[in-house]
Amino acid sequence: MLTYLINGISLGSVYAIIALGYTMVYGIAKMLNFAHGDVIMIGGYVAFCTSTYWGWSPIPATFFAIAVCTLLGIVIEKLAYKPLRSATSLAVLITAIGVSYFLQNAALLIWTSNPKSFPNFVGLGNLTMGDVSISGTAIVTILANIVIMIILTLFTNKTKVGKAMRAVSEDQGAAQLMGINVNRTISVTFAIGSGLAAIAGILLCSAYPTLMPTTGSMPGIKAFTAAVFGGIGSIPGAMIGGLLLGVIEIFGKAYISTQLSDAIVFAVLIIVLIVRPTGLLGKKITEKV
Repeated sequence: MLTYLINGISLGSVYAIIALGYTMVYGIAKMLNFAHGDVIMIGGYVAFCTSTYWGWSPIPATFFAIAVCTLLGIVIEKLAYKPLRSATSLAVLITAIGVSYFLQNAALLIWTSNPKSFPNFVGLGNLTMGDVSISGTAIVTILANIVIMIILTLFTNKTKVGKAMRAVSEDQGAAQLMGINVNRTISVTFAIGSGLAAIAGILLCSAYPTLMPTTGSMPGIKAFTAAVFGGIGSIPGAMIGGLLLGVIEIFGKAYISTQLSDAIVFAVLIIVLIVRPTGLLGKKITEKV
C-alpha cells in the first residue's frame, strides 16, 4: 500500500507541475490554455532528440528543453492569444484547441507517429526499505515538485515581476494604471508555465518511457482537472489537486480497475465541484453589477 501511495504522489507531482501552468495562466490572463499539454510533448521530444541524436547528457538536455518550451510559450501567446485580449472566452477556447491540434500535427510531421523509447533522465536506482521499493524517478519527481512550489511561491511573493503578476491577476485595468506592463506580465506567465511543462514532460516520459505526438493530451486534461480540483487560479490548490489526483488514480488502478481509473478520477472531480464549486482552495468571486 505504501508503494502505491508513493507512486501516486509521484504521478500527482507531475500533474501538479503541469497544473501550475494552467492555474497561472488562468489566474492572470483569465483564459484556459488547452495547448499546454502539447507543450509537454514538445519538451519531451526536444529532450529526446538532444539526448539520443546529439549525445547530450540529461542536465544540459533538460535545460535546453526548458529554454525551447519557454520560447514556444512566448510565441504562442504573442501570435495566438494576444490578438484575442478583448475577444469572447469562446473564441479564446477555440483558438487554444486549434493551437493544440497544430502542435500535435507538427510533431506528427517531424517525428512521425512511431512511438519513441524515451531514455531515463534520472539515472538513479531503486531505493529499497524493507518490502517497499521506490524508484529513483519517483523520488526525483516528488523533490522537483517541492522545489518548484517553493521557488514559485517565493517568486510570486517576493519579486517585482511576481508582485506585478499578482496585481494583474486581481485587476488588469488597475494594474495598468499603476504602470504595470500587462502584456509583458502575461508573456512572462506563459514563459514560466511552458518552462514548467518541459520539466513535467521529461519527468513523465522518464517514468512512462513512451513518447508520441499525443503523449501530452491525457496528462494535460488530467492536470487541468487537478487545477480545477484544487481551485483554478490558486498555486497551492494546483499542488494539492495534482497530488490528490495522482493518488486517486494509482489506488483506483490498484484496487478497483485499470480500465475505470480515469472515470474514477473525473467522478471524484464532479463530486468535489458539486460540494464546493470553486474547488478545494478556490475563492468565490462576487461580481458587481
